[in-house]
Amino acid sequence: MFKRFNVKLAFLIFILLLGITLAACNSDTTSDDPSNDPEESTENNETENNETEEEEEPANDEPQMGGDLVGAMDTAPAGVFNPIFYEEAYEANILDFTHEGLLSQNENLEFEPNLAHDWEINDDNTEITLFLEEGVTWHDGEEFTADDVVFTYKSIASPGYIEAGGVRTEYVDKLVGYEEFVNGETDEFEGVVAEDDYTVTFKFAQPNVTILKDVAFSIIPEHVFADVPVAEMPEHPATLNAGEVIGTGPFAFTEMLEREQYVLEKHADYWKGEPYLDSVTWRIVDQSVILGLLESGEIDFIADPNGVPAADYETVAAQDHIEIIEQPDFGYQLMGFIHNHRTTEDAESGEINPDNWVANEDMSDQLVRQAIAYTIDRQAIVDELLLGHGSVINAPIAQQFWAYDDSAATDYSADLDKANELLDEAGYVDADGDGFRDTPDGEEWIVNLNYPTGNQLRERSAPILQQMIEQADIQVDLRQPKEMTAYVEDLTNNTEDWDLYLIGWSLGSGDPDPSGLWRTQDAYNFGRWKNEESDQLIADALTPPDAFDQSYREEVYSEWQGVFSEDLPALLLYAQNKIYGINERLNGVAPMPYGFNNDPHLWWVSE
Repeated sequence: MFKRFNVKLAFLIFILLLGITLAACNSDTTSDDPSNDPEESTENNETENNETEEEEEPANDEPQMGGDLVGAMDTAPAGVFNPIFYEEAYEANILDFTHEGLLSQNENLEFEPNLAHDWEINDDNTEITLFLEEGVTWHDGEEFTADDVVFTYKSIASPGYIEAGGVRTEYVDKLVGYEEFVNGETDEFEGVVAEDDYTVTFKFAQPNVTILKDVAFSIIPEHVFADVPVAEMPEHPATLNAGEVIGTGPFAFTEMLEREQYVLEKHADYWKGEPYLDSVTWRIVDQSVILGLLESGEIDFIADPNGVPAADYETVAAQDHIEIIEQPDFGYQLMGFIHNHRTTEDAESGEINPDNWVANEDMSDQLVRQAIAYTIDRQAIVDELLLGHGSVINAPIAQQFWAYDDSAATDYSADLDKANELLDEAGYVDADGDGFRDTPDGEEWIVNLNYPTGNQLRERSAPILQQMIEQADIQVDLRQPKEMTAYVEDLTNNTEDWDLYLIGWSLGSGDPDPSGLWRTQDAYNFGRWKNEESDQLIADALTPPDAFDQSYREEVYSEWQGVFSEDLPALLLYAQNKIYGINERLNGVAPMPYGFNNDPHLWWVSE
């Protein structure tokens, strides 16, 4: 069965989201760690008569009810506010506040209770039964039940989901009866069953190594979407419109002035307790003025996806009323190589059929890809553009995971002699004496480099990459950058003459499995990389019984990282540190390794 993928335009680049649920689905997770609670004060406020008024006027370091918060993003969300269809980290900044999954993760990436307070897994890891919190209400007052869980997963498994732009089938494709259901052979989906209102069982066809990750996806309300065909969900008002998007989270999405601001108001009946804040407003602000607004107090925080630019770190740190939190990004930036192009017919139909792909002759030689990699001085980019607030990485797995193995991958440190040697070996020499290398057939060879607008660091790095590559006498056409929507559409269709592209991924925190990005038929495999050994290793790392042994998985992923770096679907450039800027009046913030928006019901402001 071939996949069909009709992209919903404009999902994140710099931190595109896993959605795949590489980022996206796991950025929903929050922690219930009590250490996040603000400390209680031991000081009292004095009146003019030296009498305490603790009840009327709480001490400044105790949580206070009320107050409004303003955060800033440099790019507007594309506008799909539905967990099973959204694709951007900008949209995740809304959904992190409005929707929740059955499980969450803590700072050690361990799974913890969330909408489900407990669970039981059978002996062979083919079934998990979760026991749901009672008394949880959706923003419209309806009760949350096991039927909502069944409906969410059934929607993702439904015929038409992929064609409508859905990319999160990794959460359902291991469930019992998925193939029969998605192919329309049956109307019953056996994989998820509501035992009663507060008990739900997931049944997997084979022992499942990632069983907890697979049941942690954000839940959507059945009573809102029950009569909506899956194909129509992306365009439904409850997906698009403020005031109609319904979740169980601590805040409801109530107002928006599209591409300008997005307002979230507290869900007073939130099941974990009434949020302290009255509202959180996201303002869309150009990067050129965003720091000035933080310094003036017009906005309260700059966080995901882009945070404070490294070049402005010292300026922001010097502000007495601003706190900085810095941590490694849960993802990476890359320069991708287009291995193959899709046909126009496949792009128009949304079909991903590797048998129809057309090789990109400019990038099809592995030696050429390796040579280009050796032209790039990645450490210089980290030092000069990131000012040291980041690191060079060689493996496409988040550094925070146990599976990351930098030593298993080829280290493409800048080596111009090596680059020239490989190009000569591949037959790319200057045949006509114009100073640039030609193809082995003696034809003019021009490599194009493509990138989107919206992120200043990436926009600054593009011409630097061009200059570095041209040091090996490779003629580079630095294309005019495109606005994100158009860029992603072209990259997804991939029917033109693209060679190199810049992109970034924010990875899901649930498991290091790279499925969704780097398998041949993955929708986000934009370079259309085909490598059977890679596909097999990714499968092996999830195949029981061996895969229940983490040391086995480490070995497999180490081997896979070696295959990846040798064949080079992409050159990993760097992992930029996340730099969050927070006004001192904002309290209770405790970011997780995978994101800033953790437990916002515990955030509070001191005026």
